[in-house]
Amino acid sequence: MDLGLKGKSALVSGASQGIGRAIAISLAKEGCALHLVARHADALNALAEELRKDYQVAVDVHPTDLMQAGSAKALIDTCPPVDILINNAGNTPRGTLLTLEEEEWRPGWELKIFGYINLSREVYRYMVKRRSGVILNVIGIGAERLEYAYVAGSMGNASLVAFTKTVGSVSMDHGVRVLGVNPGWVETEKSKRSLKKRALLELGDENKWPELTRIFPRGHLLAPQEVADVVTFACSPRAGAISGHVITVDAGFASRGYAPPDHP
Repeated sequence: MDLGLKGKSALVSGASQGIGRAIAISLAKEGCALHLVARHADALNALAEELRKDYQVAVDVHPTDLMQAGSAKALIDTCPPVDILINNAGNTPRGTLLTLEEEEWRPGWELKIFGYINLSREVYRYMVKRRSGVILNVIGIGAERLEYAYVAGSMGNASLVAFTKTVGSVSMDHGVRVLGVNPGWVETEKSKRSLKKRALLELGDENKWPELTRIFPRGHLLAPQEVADVVTFACSPRAGAISGHVITVDAGFASRGYAPPDHP
C-alpha cells in the first residue's frame, strides 16, 4: 500500500533509540525527509548516516535537550517547516508517591509533558497558517492502565491524552490533524532496565527479567517496529480522517485485569 508519504518531511523527537529510532526508519522507508532530535549527537549522526545510505532521503540532526527552557522554540526557529511532528522524547521515572521526590518528578515532566506541549505549540502555529500538517504524540498505556508504582507516568500520560484530544478535536477545522498512540510495554533499554530491577527484587536475579513478560499478551514485549508501523500509517493521508483520538498499540494488555503494584 502506498501511504502517500514520499516527499513529506518529519521531525522526530527522541529519535536516537527505541520507538523513536524505529519511527524514523519507518518514515524513511516511505520516502520522508527527516529532522532527528535527541540529546546525544553521536547516536543521531549514526542513525542519520544509516538512513541516508539505506533509503536515500535527506536527514538533518538537531542535538537538543528539550528539558531546557526555550529549547523547543529555538529548535523550530532553526528547523524548516515540516509536514509531520512526532513527539516521542520522554523519560518519566517509575516510583510511588512516597518514593519519588519533587526533584525526580520535574525533569521527566519537563521533557515529556512540557516538551510535547512546547514543540506542538510552535509547529501547530505554522501548520494552522498553511492549513496542513500532522502532529502525533507517542504517549503510553500508563494513561489507561493506571499504576500506583508509576504515578508520575500515569498522571503525565493521562494529561497528554487529554491534550491530544483537546487540540485534535478542533485542529481539522484548520487543516491539521493531532492524534496519539499509546504503546504498551515495548522492548527498549528503558523497559529492560525496569524489568531487570523487578526481577532482582522478585526473582533474585536480574537476568530472569524475561520471565516477567509472561503476563503480557503473546508472552513477550512489543517490538519497537510494531509501534512504528502504526505511527507511520496514522501520519499518512490514508488515515486522513483521524484526529483527536489516541490509538492503543499493546496487543490488548490495557484491557486486561490490573496486576498489583511492583513497589510498596
